[in-house]
Amino acid sequence: MRIKSRGWMLLLFSWILTVIAFPAVADETTEQKIDYEVGFYYTVKPGDTLWDLSQQFSDSPWQWPDLWRENKQLPNPHWIYPGERIRLFRKNDQHRTPASPITPSVTVQTDRPVEMAPPQVDFFFPDIDQVGFIRKPAVVPQGTVFKSLRNKKLISKGDVVYIRYTDASTAATFSPGTRLTVYRTLAPTDDRRSVDTIGTQHLLIGLVEVTRTEEQYAIAEVMRATKPILLEDKVMPYEPKSPNFTVVDSTPDIDGTLIVGENHAKLLSTHYVSFIDKGSQDGIVPGQIYHAYKQENVPLSPGGPDIELEPVYTGALFVLHTEPTNATVVITHNIQNITAGDKFHTP
Repeated sequence: MRIKSRGWMLLLFSWILTVIAFPAVADETTEQKIDYEVGFYYTVKPGDTLWDLSQQFSDSPWQWPDLWRENKQLPNPHWIYPGERIRLFRKNDQHRTPASPITPSVTVQTDRPVEMAPPQVDFFFPDIDQVGFIRKPAVVPQGTVFKSLRNKKLISKGDVVYIRYTDASTAATFSPGTRLTVYRTLAPTDDRRSVDTIGTQHLLIGLVEVTRTEEQYAIAEVMRATKPILLEDKVMPYEPKSPNFTVVDSTPDIDGTLIVGENHAKLLSTHYVSFIDKGSQDGIVPGQIYHAYKQENVPLSPGGPDIELEPVYTGALFVLHTEPTNATVVITHNIQNITAGDKFHTP
């Protein structure tokens, strides 16, 4: 009987080891390269299990099979390791964390558990270098594309372009190896007067690298083009940005309007980049989440006065970039089409 009992104990111990995250490095032969997609991620810590993470982020430990399916880089759901990044599938925006960790009291009572900071969640957006903005006044360009090699009209990756300097001061900033962002400017809405009230939209088109400079122009190779580059597109300094954002609390009592989608699409949905009419002076910072909503005014009775119905949630917005009076966001989730002019507020 003693031998049999010891066997059960060993079996139980081995099972426990398979479901916790070991503070060791995974076998290199089982590691797989993770191609990160747009989304929310959590970095595994010692002792974590998919069961526990499902409880934390999906309100139910029984959701762990869904969490596993979202992470195809995990060959075995019972073996996860510290340092691995787990992609979190969305459930009612349970991915928000406070802007700063909770600091425990200086005096710790032994009969009360110490309040711990919530787990940090990151948002990964690989195309951050291609995200545009609305600014007033507009950026002063360093130069303008005026020709392409072989006179191509639609310029793409690998093509060679000629860039004229804006003036003598910008000419001094060009040198071989310098990288520049290609952009064009737009009115943010169909009404040209919106430039005066809202600012100028800067649509980022591509990336070029200077190969040679001449007295009045520079020659550059196109390294990236998200859209065909056109003659008279402008260039400005390239500023690489991190694709990782720490999710932070939203600013209380925010209520604003979606200005327009970055590509001026009529209907906006998941992964669309858009602009909102609140910015850094309103307390908007990158890493925050806000909710888009629709709200109707309808007559209570035939011929009677209109009443305002309660807001209906339509999707979630994640802040990528802020300007003083506006911000650039990406739609991380939607349950119906979102359009320019829709409202958004603090969750």
